[in-house]
Parts: sequence; structure tokens; C-alpha cells
Amino acid sequence: MIKNDLFLKALKGETVERPPVWMMRQAGRYLPDFMKLKEKYDFFTRCRTPELATEITVMPIHQVGTDAAILFSDILVVPQAMGVEIEMKSGVGPWLPTPIRTPKQVSEVIVPNVYEELGYVYEAIKMTKQELNDEVPLIGFAGSPWTILCYLVQGQGSKNFDKAKEFCFTQPMAAHTLLQKITDTTIAYLKGKVEAGVDALQIFDSWGGMLSPTDYQEFSWKYIQQIIDTLKDEVPVIAFGKGCWFALKEMSESGASALGVDWTCSPRNARYLSGGEITLQGNFDPSRLFSPPKEIKTMVHKMIDDFGKDRYIVNLGHGILPNIPVENAKAFVDAVKEYQPK
Repeated sequence: MIKNDLFLKALKGETVERPPVWMMRQAGRYLPDFMKLKEKYDFFTRCRTPELATEITVMPIHQVGTDAAILFSDILVVPQAMGVEIEMKSGVGPWLPTPIRTPKQVSEVIVPNVYEELGYVYEAIKMTKQELNDEVPLIGFAGSPWTILCYLVQGQGSKNFDKAKEFCFTQPMAAHTLLQKITDTTIAYLKGKVEAGVDALQIFDSWGGMLSPTDYQEFSWKYIQQIIDTLKDEVPVIAFGKGCWFALKEMSESGASALGVDWTCSPRNARYLSGGEITLQGNFDPSRLFSPPKEIKTMVHKMIDDFGKDRYIVNLGHGILPNIPVENAKAFVDAVKEYQPK
């Protein structure tokens, strides 16, 4: 039994004394101990070494005090396992020497044996579960098929992913073939995570908001729905689409246990658009963690009041930024722990 099960209770919609809190990208970037490891080991070495991934995953539990851990990894380990070469370039981020832009290239992308190609992730989960010793739940995650496609076609990060969209709109058959391959791999990958011991899953659709509501249904949501359909009976699944407030109704009917909300959608609108029955997660602006700790606490308390303490998980509206002071991240978490319902 997990000692602190607030997060799991919120996912089930149970009544809680206070909402649980964790932060996207909490395992790293802003923590000094993480930066020391970053100087020693390159990015994918940290992802592929179970001991390092475990150490990084557990750091924020001890140092900031969140109610859930999220495994340190990256969404791009999935396409790497599919035979696509991806580098992490300093100052650039993800970078593909050969972006995928033709049907022939799509045909060469494999659906791998995830246990062979991604065994290091499953080892990290088992090791982390041991290290956590049932103190808090462990979250596993994957990128949405659309978000992965964005990187594979664009070749790197982008403000608008114009090449990825052009590929989908000019070569839809190839795009759907690639999306399905990513989906099949992701389902197998996440099933393996559940077998290894994660307590919940989150799907990150970081670039879903790049699509119009109609295109979102065609090129993103229907693939996320396949993932939810396959896994929802095994563990709770959280769906997070950045900039996807327009799809909250469909998302709320998907079988997901919770929906992530970014900071551009008010709590009131998020509750209204999602039908008011599903657990919501979010949606503090990550940049607001630059505010003084006292202000952070006031804003967090208001945010909880606005969402309501039940069926709610306190989080940021996207990943924590690298230059946030640790004391501010701690103030965010402490504010939730100090919360008194009105």
C-alpha cells in the first residue's frame, strides 16, 4: 500500500483533505543536484542508465516534497527505439540528422520489441519503485503520437511545426501510417511500464494546440484515444494537451481518469468545458514561479479555491523552467500542503 495516496485518490475522484501536488518536469533542470549530474553525463546517458534515472526521479520527492514521482526519461526514447536517429544538441534541443518526410522513410520506421529496445526504462521503474519504498506513487509517461511526429518530420523544435503540418496535409496517408506506428509502439511501451510497476500514466500532447479543432481530432486525438482505450482498465491515465482547451469535452468522454489544463484556460472554463465530473490537473503558469514565495502561496490558494479541492491535482500548466529558484518550487508545493478549505 502506498503511504501517501492522495494523488491516486484524486484520480479516482474521492474526497480528500487537500489536493495532491506534483510538477511536470519536476525531476531535474532547476535542482542543483540534477545540474551536477548534467555536467557529468549527457542527456540520453541519464535516460538510459537506470541508476541515474532513479536518482533523478527521487530527487524532488526528498528535496521539494511532491505527492507523486514521475520517472525521469524523455518522450523521444520511443522514436529512438523505432530506429530513428535523434540527438540532443546543446542550445537546440532535440535534433534529427535525417527528418522523416517521404512515404519511403515512413515505411522504414519499425515497430520495435519494446522490451529489447527500452528495457532500460523498465529497469529504472523497478529500481525507482524500490527506492521510493511505497512513499508516493510513480507516474510513467509518453508523448502523444502527434507530438512525436512533430519532431520526426520537423527535425527539431519549432514555434509552429509548419513542416510537420505540411507533411500531414500533403501526404495524409503517409502521416497516418507513421502516426499508427508510433501509437502501436507507445501502447506496447506503456503496457511494459505498467508491468514494471508504475501507478499511473500521463500522455503529453505538447504540440496538440498547433492544430485546428478539426485537424486535432484527425491527427492527434484519435490516436491518443487508442492509447487510453487499451490502458484505462489497467491504471489511471492522464491526458494533457497543451493549448487544447477546445477538445476538453471529447477528452472528458475518453475514459481518461484526469485531464491536464494549461494556464491559458481558467479553472471555471476548464470545469465547464470538461463537464464538471472529471479530475483536472494544472494549471499554474510556470513563469509565475519567478514571483516571490509569498505571492506564489496566495496564487496557489486562489487556484485551489477556483478549481475546488476535490477531483483536482495541483500542477503547473507546462514543465517547470530551468532557472526557477528551488525555494520557489518548494513554496508552490508547501502552499498546497498548507491549504485550508474555506
